[in-house]
Amino acid sequence: MFARIDHIGVAVDDLDAAIALHEQTYAMTLAHRETVTEQGVEAVLFDVGENHVELLRPLAGDTPVGRFLAARGPGLHHVAYQVADIDATLAALKASGMRLIDETPRTGIRNSRVAFVHPKSSGGVLTEIVQPAEGH
Repeated sequence: MFARIDHIGVAVDDLDAAIALHEQTYAMTLAHRETVTEQGVEAVLFDVGENHVELLRPLAGDTPVGRFLAARGPGLHHVAYQVADIDATLAALKASGMRLIDETPRTGIRNSRVAFVHPKSSGGVLTEIVQPAEGH
């Protein structure tokens, strides 16, 4: 079902400090930075081999990441798995009884198609399903 881990999402209060940590301390190179208005975040990707670390700064306190930070503070937000066909994957997950936050994909970073599985049906971990845009 899942091809590989696409990225690990990390919620941050201070994006500039988090970028500095990853660039200066971990010697990572910033690969992409984008505001994803539909998800209410500014997102930054760092390449780690063929995978990524995604830093997420909420655009407002009433966004999903903003509420996460208010409740839990900075830290691991989600694990994202890459798939070739997000529609088929969502149908299979739904058929198996998984609780979906998104029954239809929405637009994610770099124009990927994404959907989330509720942590109550995925072992307490918010799970993102990602179908990359062509060329990514």
